[in-house]
Amino acid sequence: MSLLIIGTTALDSIKTPHQENPRLLGGSASHAAVAASFFTPVHLMGIVGDDFPDTYIQLYEKHGIDLSGLERASGNTFHWEGEYEVNMNNRRTLETDLGVIENWTPSVPTALKHSEYVLLANCAPQLQHHILRQMIQPRFVAVDTMDLWLNIARQELESLLKEVDCLVLNDSEARQLMEEDNVVKAVQAMHRFGPRQVIVKKGEHGAILSGPDGLFIAPAYPLDQVVDPTGAGDSFVGGMMGYLAHHGGDVAKHLRAAIIHGSITASFCCEGFGLNTTTETTRALIDQRVEKLKGMVGY
Repeated sequence: MSLLIIGTTALDSIKTPHQENPRLLGGSASHAAVAASFFTPVHLMGIVGDDFPDTYIQLYEKHGIDLSGLERASGNTFHWEGEYEVNMNNRRTLETDLGVIENWTPSVPTALKHSEYVLLANCAPQLQHHILRQMIQPRFVAVDTMDLWLNIARQELESLLKEVDCLVLNDSEARQLMEEDNVVKAVQAMHRFGPRQVIVKKGEHGAILSGPDGLFIAPAYPLDQVVDPTGAGDSFVGGMMGYLAHHGGDVAKHLRAAIIHGSITASFCCEGFGLNTTTETTRALIDQRVEKLKGMVGY
């Protein structure tokens, strides 16, 4: 079934203790769309500037991603530069240039307004809400967010949460949103904002789902080496939504398996800079790793 992903399409400059890579394809929509493309056809909405390389357009097309909702404007593409510490968990932002996304007011193409599955990938809540208001009876809507919006746009985010089916955020953001140090308590309390399903990402420690069927604890796939975790969270939710859109039907029936497949897809993201490894992955490799993970947690 159709999956629409809206978010940032960016150029990322990433530094780690071992390597530096400038102006890689990045952004929440890019990582999520590529991850979802292993499971279902994807429509991407975003905006890029004059400096956006044609090779990145070709990369989207390699994955069969529909770009009818991707706008090109005069100016610079959104650019983020960050540096990771040795543990590859802590990072700091060195520079952010919003570029053409700063004043973007997107209009959903008519052909995409009936998309049944919608992922509002991480971007400003006002922008996410603007897109959602243009959709016509979507079957399942998920929103991903981050600490920045909790700090500067909390009211707008809470208004948006009343209208979505699933909220995705990481563990520190869950604690911040609920003012609760215990993540298990926090994830269950977040339903009061509106979403029936709440997922807390815990990085190398997996994810927690809270929904009408109770709690589900999903493990992460153990990696020998993490090269670059940038975009892993976006890959997780993109893979999850792609899996759900592929299967259709009762979301609750497939959500736990979708989380596992999203987690596995994100593991490939961490093994290379930007999207370098994800774009070389196949559905067969994802399925193999899913089976390996099942064996690891079997008893």
